[in-house]
Amino acid sequence: MTQRILVIKLSALGDFIQAFGPFAAIRAHHPQAEITLLTTRPFAPLARRAPWFDQVWEDGRPSWGDLPAVWRLARKLRLSGFNRIYDLQTSGRSSRYRWLTGNRPEWSGIAPGASHRHDDPARDGMHTVERQREQLRIAGITEFPAPDMAWLEGDLSAFGLPPRFGLLIPGASPAHPGKRWPAERYAALAARLDCPAVVLGGKGEQPLAEAIRQAAPATLDLTGRTDLLQIGALARRAAFAIGNDTGPTHFAAAAGCPTLALFGDASNPGLCAPRGPAVAVLRHMPLAELPGDAVRRALEDLLSGR
Repeated sequence: MTQRILVIKLSALGDFIQAFGPFAAIRAHHPQAEITLLTTRPFAPLARRAPWFDQVWEDGRPSWGDLPAVWRLARKLRLSGFNRIYDLQTSGRSSRYRWLTGNRPEWSGIAPGASHRHDDPARDGMHTVERQREQLRIAGITEFPAPDMAWLEGDLSAFGLPPRFGLLIPGASPAHPGKRWPAERYAALAARLDCPAVVLGGKGEQPLAEAIRQAAPATLDLTGRTDLLQIGALARRAAFAIGNDTGPTHFAAAAGCPTLALFGDASNPGLCAPRGPAVAVLRHMPLAELPGDAVRRALEDLLSGR
């Protein structure tokens, strides 16, 4: 009988990207299983292109006040016959989903009564990647192959990309302005790069891209114009990426792009720094006062392998 596995990862973008390694490890550990991902709509198209899942459910976060939607999710969870569930979200919400399953499947997570409970009291002080690996080891997964990112492709033909370019990611969550290195410093940096900059971000970050373009006219503004697959494809082609602690910076690192991540005191790189084959972290408190020359030197060191 085919083993049926459910993986839960609902959000957010940076956390979803840092789950690529666990996704790959779960697939490698259960090569013949039917694996379903429970996630949310923004991440479903990306997950459907990835090689780790047979099905993707995008209704993973119904409002608790929407009782029909909660009932539909509970019914799916109970009737799908999952043998094991890997809760990589490990939130209060996702832990309550164990109750929705009728407490029957094996459960890897932090939910009370879980068969493979991650109850390390130090878990909240661990980097996301190490915390997830420890959780999976408790469930019997001991091999963590590097995730193959060859599937990460999107159509870039409409962007008119130069042969060589670097990615700049000057935005961050509006709720955390302390995560943003000032746009004028990104602009001064772009003016001194040896290749054009391509600026990534949401529509609301277009003013940041415009400030950079004013200082470096060859800059290409793609804010508000890219989906997740295109961001991944851009990262696979870029010479480097420089960005704040925000989802696209994590994406660039995971895709294999040499990535310099800028941190201040609004987040702790020891807990959430991007991971990838070529990543450097530069932290300065406050971030707004990080000198541009320090960023240039850190980028040079990253690209030279120092």
